[in-house]
Amino acid sequence: MSQTTLGDDELFGEAAAEVRADVEEHLSKARAELPDSTDIWETEADNVLGVLNGLRSALDVGDAEEHLRQAKKWYTMGERADAFEDADDLAAAIEELDALIESIESAHDGVSDLTNAVPELRGSLQEFETDEE
Repeated sequence: MSQTTLGDDELFGEAAAEVRADVEEHLSKARAELPDSTDIWETEADNVLGVLNGLRSALDVGDAEEHLRQAKKWYTMGERADAFEDADDLAAAIEELDALIESIESAHDGVSDLTNAVPELRGSLQEFETDEE
């Protein structure tokens, strides 16, 4: 092998390590943005609407989606460049985080729907009760 080839291989190895580190860093940042399990379970609200508003806020994923996107982007680049010797762990972590974020967002959407529906329902019930009297 020529000296240039050895240098190129070394540079490629360094670049591959950096790409892997970028993927891992973005995955770590995405995980850090996820809600804390305690925050979505415990509440100190006075009524249902307060509970729902608190839960909706607690279910905010922040920048987790953007960090996951960046992890996916760098992972894809590394895979296409055949830069990873073994990236099954990265693929599994990306898949797991993607599914978790999707679940959290689905719950957030459901809570948002309830947050809008409960006051309307309360108003309708109050109106009905007034009409009955």
